[in-house]
Amino acid sequence: MSRILVIKLSALGDFIQASGAMEAIARAHAGARLTLLTTPPFEAMGRASGFFDEIWTDGRPAWSDLPTLTRLIGRIRAARFDRVYDLQGASRTDRYFQLLRPNPPQWCGTAFGAAFRHPQGLRQNRHIQDVLADQLALAGLRDIPRPHLGWLEGDAARFGLPAAYALLVPGGAPHRPQKRWPAPAFGELARRLAGAGLTPVILGHGAEEAGLAETIQAAAPAAVSLVGQTSFADIASLARGARLAVGNDTGPMHIAATAGAPALVLFSADSDPVMSAPRASRPGQVVETLKVGNLKDLAVETVTDRLQEVLGI
Repeated sequence: MSRILVIKLSALGDFIQASGAMEAIARAHAGARLTLLTTPPFEAMGRASGFFDEIWTDGRPAWSDLPTLTRLIGRIRAARFDRVYDLQGASRTDRYFQLLRPNPPQWCGTAFGAAFRHPQGLRQNRHIQDVLADQLALAGLRDIPRPHLGWLEGDAARFGLPAAYALLVPGGAPHRPQKRWPAPAFGELARRLAGAGLTPVILGHGAEEAGLAETIQAAAPAAVSLVGQTSFADIASLARGARLAVGNDTGPMHIAATAGAPALVLFSADSDPVMSAPRASRPGQVVETLKVGNLKDLAVETVTDRLQEVLGI
């Protein structure tokens, strides 16, 4: 039995964008033993996908932690993988390849000397799904399915939501506040959605995002906060029942869009939808982006006009 290693360490949106490539690899190597090298936040999602026989979560040791790094490289070497698909395509994983010399496994990635090398120069200013499709084509894998998350199933029913609801994702990475539309703007949007007969449902995690939810609920008392209550799988299930999802360019919004919710994703100059916007997971699904230089300048009317234009809401 051949052994295949797939590397995808982070982040949430990128992991989801790579799931179509993972599915293609699993199909191409049916009958092989597939291992995913990732990090702890993505273990459950990797298992839920059904693509992998084994999940390793020790994929990102600190460079200063030489014993742990040495164990990881030794573990990869000892497994005698026949092929490695590096879907991270970063300097870290390029270095893993170099550390596996003089006899690295057949490698599909960006590392210099890889059997199927996809140089960084071919990956600039292009959508990650297109980049990964080109990378896999070098190794003979084509017909890459679009990410869909049909395999990710949580329990949306336990929240007891009404039939007509809209998901709001006001948070994002704490170290990138420029990617966030202000909470008062989300509050006004929530008020208008409630007036249109949709219950706003706020997603997020952590104390900071709980504070965002409180600001939104102050403007729209009908809004329901699920901050801190949802797993990745729960968000996918909630998305399948949502009338729409509106949020920042952040992981939970990628789940919502990829799981099938009609979506409007808000971008600032801090990220580029050309490279990273979620795409429709099914025919007929509407996934739109709205980009401004500074999200503080994005008017609520601009968002509601776009929702009316593309979703009729």
